Amino acid sequence: MGDVLTIHRHIMEEQRTNPSASGELSMLLSTMALSCKIISRNANKAGLLNVLGKADKVNVQGEEVMKLDDFANRTIKECFSHSGAVAGLASEEEADIIALSDELPRGHYVVVYDPLDGSTNIDANISIGTIFAIYQKVSEGRDAQEEDFLQCGLEIVAAGYAIYGSSTMLVYTTGQRVHGFTLDPEYGEFLLSHPDIKMPDQCNVYSINEANSHCWTEGTRQFIEHIKTSGDERYANTSARYVGTLVADFHRNLLYGGVFLYPADTRNPSGKLRLVYECIPLAFIARAAGGAATDGTGPIVEIKPAHIHERSSFCIGTRQEVALYEESIRTHDL
Repeated sequence: MGDVLTIHRHIMEEQRTNPSASGELSMLLSTMALSCKIISRNANKAGLLNVLGKADKVNVQGEEVMKLDDFANRTIKECFSHSGAVAGLASEEEADIIALSDELPRGHYVVVYDPLDGSTNIDANISIGTIFAIYQKVSEGRDAQEEDFLQCGLEIVAAGYAIYGSSTMLVYTTGQRVHGFTLDPEYGEFLLSHPDIKMPDQCNVYSINEANSHCWTEGTRQFIEHIKTSGDERYANTSARYVGTLVADFHRNLLYGGVFLYPADTRNPSGKLRLVYECIPLAFIARAAGGAATDGTGPIVEIKPAHIHERSSFCIGTRQEVALYEESIRTHDL
C-alpha cells in the first residue's frame, strides 16, 4: 500500500490551511469518526451482541426505537458531550435539545445528528447510516439555545454521513470539497478512499418509493413519468433503485449520478423527512459535490427551520433533475 492518509491526518492538514483555526472543529470531526467506528463495530456484530430488534420505547417522532438506534444515539451523545468542543447537541431521537452537565466544558459549536438512519432495515441486514451537521453557536451565554440549531444550511461549517454496509464509509465536507473515507478493519482507521467526490451530471438512477404513487401530487407524478416515458435521451439508461435508507440511496446517487425523492403527498402534506437532521445536512453535501436539493419551491440549504423536528418534502441529486422537479411542482401543484 502506498501513502496512507487517515481521516485524522486529513483533518489536521485541512486545519493547517486555516491559520485562525482553533482546533475545535477538527476535534469534532475526529469525535464523529470515533463515534462511527463504535457504531460500525456494533452494527457489524448486531446479531451477536443482542442489539437487534426493538428497544420497547417510542421516540419523539412516534416511531418504535430499535436497540441499535438507541445505542447509536447514546454513543454519539456521550462522545460529543465529553469533547469539550460543543455547547449542546440535538438528536432526531430526542424531544428537546440535549443540554450538557454543568461540570462539562463547553465549546463554540453545536451538532445535530440522525444517529441511525434507516433503522427499520437493521434486522434485515440492509445498509444503514448516520447523518450529522456542525454549526457555530450564535446565541449568548454558556449553553446552547434552540436558535443555535435553527440555522439555515448555508451556515453549516461541516456536514457528513457514515454508511454501514459492505464496508463502512464516512463522507464529509466543510463546504468546499467532499471526501470519502473507508474504515479499514486492519488499521482500525478511516482511510481516504474517495478524494474530491463530484456528483456525475448524468441521471443514471432515480430513487423513490413507488408504492406511494397513489398519494403523490400531480407535480411529482408528472416528474417521474417524464423520466420513465419522455423518450429524452438523457434517461435512456436510467434505472430505478430504492433501498429505503436515505443515506444509502443518497450515497449511491452521489457516486453514480441520479435523483432521490421523498416528496410531500396526500398522507404527508408537509413531507416526512426531518429538515434539521436529514435534509439540510445532505443538501449541504450535495451542493459541495456539484448537486442540488429542493423542497419543491427552493433550495433546501436556504431554508431556516421553524423548529428542530420540522419535516420537509425532499428532492436531491443532479442539478438538472432538481430544477426539473421544481418546475413540475410550480406547473402542476402551486
